Amino acid sequence: MLTPSRARVAPSARSMARRHSFVQAVKYLLPGAALLLIALILFWQDIEGKDGRLSFRRSAGVAPAALQVTSPLYQGRDDLNRPYTVTATLAQQADGRLDPGQEVINLTAPRADITLNDGAWILLESRDGVYDRGRNMLDLAGDVTVYHDNGTLFRSDTAHVDLTAGTAQGDRPTAAQGPFGIINSEGFEIQERGAVVVFTGRAHAVLEGTQR
Repeated sequence: MLTPSRARVAPSARSMARRHSFVQAVKYLLPGAALLLIALILFWQDIEGKDGRLSFRRSAGVAPAALQVTSPLYQGRDDLNRPYTVTATLAQQADGRLDPGQEVINLTAPRADITLNDGAWILLESRDGVYDRGRNMLDLAGDVTVYHDNGTLFRSDTAHVDLTAGTAQGDRPTAAQGPFGIINSEGFEIQERGAVVVFTGRAHAVLEGTQR
């Protein structure tokens, strides 16, 4: 066996005690330094130094944002198993307390396509809307436009649509035009799934007759 180039000297009790104290101190200092560094990184923007003093600013609490969906598409069927669709540019879950199982959605630029009894269709659109999916109710507001595939078009400010029954109504001034002529009224009702359109309140009509 080779003789070691340097004789090993056993550490003294005092040296062992110093080493033990150093190890214990490092065990606490390192985690503490790491926590301090993390705290500085997180709150550095809230610490303002001026004239050798530190000031702390508490940021306002952040409220969770409501769920948003771009270009949503909702599909369903009425009580006669006829399809309808509801689309929009943006859908956002409504704020506030709701009943269990209730789902109310705020819509931007909503469009509702309803199939009628005879296979015809009605398209409703507006600037804003509220869709109650639990009750299949759609409330439209702002530049409400209703198209019927028979060539009828009328405009109003609001409309309440029952997608299950395939009906719609509004109680604001309405202007309608189509093959029949022009009608201005104080409101409208679409009944019997589009088979009947009633202009409510005081109405003024200019009817167009066909020439022989």
